[in-house]
Amino acid sequence: MVESNVNASVPHRLPVRRLFAASVGNALEWFDWTIYATFSIYFASAFFPGDLAQINTFATYALAFFFRPLGGMLIGRFADVRGRRPAMIFTIVLMAGGSILIGILPTFEQVGWLAPILLLVARIAQGLSLGGEVSNASAYLGEIAPAERRGRYSSFFYISTGSAVLIASLLGFVLARLMTEEQMNAWGWRLPFLLGGVLGLIGLWLRSTLAETEQFQDNKAVARRVRRPLLTTLREHPKAVGQLVGFTMLSTLCYYTFFSALTPFAVNSRGADDVDVFLALSIATALFVALQYPMGALSDRFGRKPQLLAWSAATAVLIVPLSTLVRPGLGGLLVVFCVGLGLYTAMTSIAPAIMSEMFPTSLRALGIGAWYNLTVATFGGTAPLIITALSDAGASVAFFWYVAAGAAIAFLVILRLPETRGTELR
Repeated sequence: MVESNVNASVPHRLPVRRLFAASVGNALEWFDWTIYATFSIYFASAFFPGDLAQINTFATYALAFFFRPLGGMLIGRFADVRGRRPAMIFTIVLMAGGSILIGILPTFEQVGWLAPILLLVARIAQGLSLGGEVSNASAYLGEIAPAERRGRYSSFFYISTGSAVLIASLLGFVLARLMTEEQMNAWGWRLPFLLGGVLGLIGLWLRSTLAETEQFQDNKAVARRVRRPLLTTLREHPKAVGQLVGFTMLSTLCYYTFFSALTPFAVNSRGADDVDVFLALSIATALFVALQYPMGALSDRFGRKPQLLAWSAATAVLIVPLSTLVRPGLGGLLVVFCVGLGLYTAMTSIAPAIMSEMFPTSLRALGIGAWYNLTVATFGGTAPLIITALSDAGASVAFFWYVAAGAAIAFLVILRLPETRGTELR
């Protein structure tokens, strides 16, 4: 009894190195996807001729998204039967390779239509990689966490993601200040993609040290016996699939609105200064990172569902008024980015926990990978394209009503979500 009391009094120590190793791949993934969207204002004309260069660049961005569900299914199934660790190593190699390829691609002026074709190939590789990365890293974090601390462990997923996006936006701010627009258009945009390759090597080294999860080891034989696993997620877990799609829709719209679509929209459509936009996004992203762990801890104490309801309701009410502040001037941009991303942390801090708690171990990576990525492809890949097209048509505010409608739907879905705080994984 004395020994038990002593053990109970020992404070829990977070395995920080293991958590960051698991999350570093996701950081690289989102660094690359963010710099593609934000630096597109400089390199669009390098790959596509004419007045539709920006639209075509975002169309390539959107098309690559539709390879994410395929990556989620194939790499997710691989992770369920062969292990989380080898799957995460594969995804980071694929993403880093795509980033380096974009950084050294010839331009349309040099090789004609071969340039956009090669750009698309690199983006497809990254789409496949990202489809497998999110599901595997989420499953890994959920499986190594104690039940009563799964929210805290999950927060590292977006601590790494937010840090990577912060680096991307700070890089944009610094390059925009130090280089002329001509230099950025000519070659400055290549630097972030090459940096992504270097970060990939660091991530590969960190992931090579990871141990496999006990949850996977105990259930791999069960996973290998599953036939038609994707159909099984629908047949045996239809409610989980519907709920995952419901709240992922809003999560995706929030992410791509604030981290990707708003930057070119503010500069190209509302006349904001690119330096102000990058600075506002950098400050808001720092806030986004800082709030992850406190929000994860809050969910471990009070539950996942209250946070998700507050996030979806506030987004539905505030997103359209916030859009009116996207205009020249740092103050309004700061309010937009800080409020939007501050609210979003209620979801991102617990995303791996919520998703891991929805499926059994034998189907976890595939279940998350397939349905999460299908939703992201549908609503995330098209977000920059839609907002740009609507802006060109003089109806930019319609995009923000679209996000508000998504938030209202997500709120209704979350109302039916069971509370999973403190529960053991299936």
